[in-house]
Amino acid sequence: MYLILLQKPIMKFYLMQFLIFFMFILFSTCTTSTKTKILYTEQELGEALFFDTILSRDSTISCASCHKPQFAFADNVAFSKGVYNQKTDRNTPSAMNMANRNSYFLDGRAETLEEQALGPIESKLEMDLPISIIVRRLIKNERYKSAFLSIYGTMPTRNLMAQAIASYEKTLETSNSPFDNYMNGSDTIQFTASAKRGLNIFNNKGKCFDCHFGSDFTGNDKFKNIGLYNAINLNDEGRFKITHNPKDVGAFKIPGLRNIAQTAPYMHNGMFKTLKEVINYYDQPNAFVSNSINRDTLLNKPLNLSPLEKQDLENFLLSLSDKQFFKQALNPN
Repeated sequence: MYLILLQKPIMKFYLMQFLIFFMFILFSTCTTSTKTKILYTEQELGEALFFDTILSRDSTISCASCHKPQFAFADNVAFSKGVYNQKTDRNTPSAMNMANRNSYFLDGRAETLEEQALGPIESKLEMDLPISIIVRRLIKNERYKSAFLSIYGTMPTRNLMAQAIASYEKTLETSNSPFDNYMNGSDTIQFTASAKRGLNIFNNKGKCFDCHFGSDFTGNDKFKNIGLYNAINLNDEGRFKITHNPKDVGAFKIPGLRNIAQTAPYMHNGMFKTLKEVINYYDQPNAFVSNSINRDTLLNKPLNLSPLEKQDLENFLLSLSDKQFFKQALNPN
């Protein structure tokens, strides 16, 4: 009996030591840095690159610095900040639902998602780093070098880096919104009566569908001048800078509308802070910009939407938020 009593404190001591060791191992495993996680697939490699500041000149900016996940991979300011606190010259669009586009950037200057992925990296206002230097950085980084060798069987290259980032961006597709679920019949409750009226306005009186058609409401990536160019205080020539076609002066690529509630502020220059302001603009364009140049004829006449119609239209747009964002869309504050 004495021996048993003597052994109990000893057993308790060793048991406590074991538990402490076990918790240490568990905690270490759970808190392993994402920067040391082994990258097994092209998508994982692309995601790591997307969130890594190694791609910028001063190692302070990543793709995710401007394309923030909580804002549907857009930004919540009119102009994002690049290296050395420089501001971009256009509003940051969402990087979601980009898998099947005909062109990229607001002026359509990139034809593929891979080409687009490299643009901000070399931009003087954004990440400002030659791709050749990035490739050298990746080769010197054991984690990335190992990942490229494992996934592609070769060392990091310009094209493979672009391919990896684009591969990750192609995973950012959404199709689980109240509108989607209403259309496929899986949930007809979340899509409210107001949103249904808004859909009718979107398709008819509001003329929204004339431009925003297709599964992602991108209008087949056409370019439109909606009246935000007057060559004075609104002087971004848009698509014209790429094509030099006078018809393209002030025109920009029609953006998709999925998760639109998360991507404020709106327009190429971020001039509208809310969806209400956007709707008010389309309702009465001349009240905002009376001297626009080359504006599309669709906006020649005011829509004359009533306050209720405007609210219904906004509720329809809110219903385009994916499930992961929907509660945020309903309660933005």
